[in-house]
Amino acid sequence: MFRTLYYFNTNSVYAGLNTNVVHGTVLEIVWTIIPSLILIIVALPSFALLYSIDEIIDPALTIKCVGHQWYWSYEYNDFEQQLGAISFDSYMIPEDDLELGELRLLEVDNRIVLPINTHIRVIITAADVLHSWAVPSFGIKLDACIGRLNQTSLVILRDGVFYGQCSEICGVGHANMPIVIEAVPISKYIVWLAEKI
Repeated sequence: MFRTLYYFNTNSVYAGLNTNVVHGTVLEIVWTIIPSLILIIVALPSFALLYSIDEIIDPALTIKCVGHQWYWSYEYNDFEQQLGAISFDSYMIPEDDLELGELRLLEVDNRIVLPINTHIRVIITAADVLHSWAVPSFGIKLDACIGRLNQTSLVILRDGVFYGQCSEICGVGHANMPIVIEAVPISKYIVWLAEKI
């Protein structure tokens, strides 16, 4: 800093040299416009990509997840006209009630049952405070906000049981909001639907 003050002082011997550095208007315009153009070139294709990521076209099944303090509610509304709406609450099973082989803090009394190889839309919202519906095996983590519907889509490629949890600190019962998804073949899914009516 002292070197700069010495060489670019108006009384210095080098005073005539600083006019090109301090008042380089062309240089300042160039190093402002070129990065701006690069950002525009990168941004334009990104807008189309962001729009297409959020667009969910004609899912075969829609499930609505509502976060409460401290449990999840699920609604299957696609079958409302034929079978009636299917809705249920999903609470964590207390440690004392677990059976052999069940996972502590991850098992629930009502699992979500979804068919494999089916395009599924998941709509997520909250009833009271912020929650987050996260299932790491599917690469899904979506915030559940009050008064807002967030949506995502998924296609489950193999059957099995997949676990997740609320990933937003939503109060003292935050650790008691597990998510359990049981992916089954279509035939077993139809049997499950018939039992829920």
